[in-house]
Amino acid sequence: MASNPTPEFRAEAVRFALTSGLPRKQVAADFGVGFSTLSRWIQQDRRNPEKPSAQSDLEREVAELRKENRMLREEREVLKKATQFFAERSK
Repeated sequence: MASNPTPEFRAEAVRFALTSGLPRKQVAADFGVGFSTLSRWIQQDRRNPEKPSAQSDLEREVAELRKENRMLREEREVLKKATQFFAERSK
């Protein structure tokens, strides 16, 4: 890796380290940087208040998915009750 990586390269390495589920040592090796360098980039990314971190993006997505899941469960319950109601009326 070049001695001065681009901001895009750093951001991609950080994003991959936080979201891939792979050990950070492996991610660092895959990107051709040292483990301590990757760790420092992650710390700097977490301290940067200007841009949302990958972790906050994931937390926001999880919250949205939980809300959607809750709504779908409620809709399913309504449909179950309606099915039971009409099944009993048709007898």
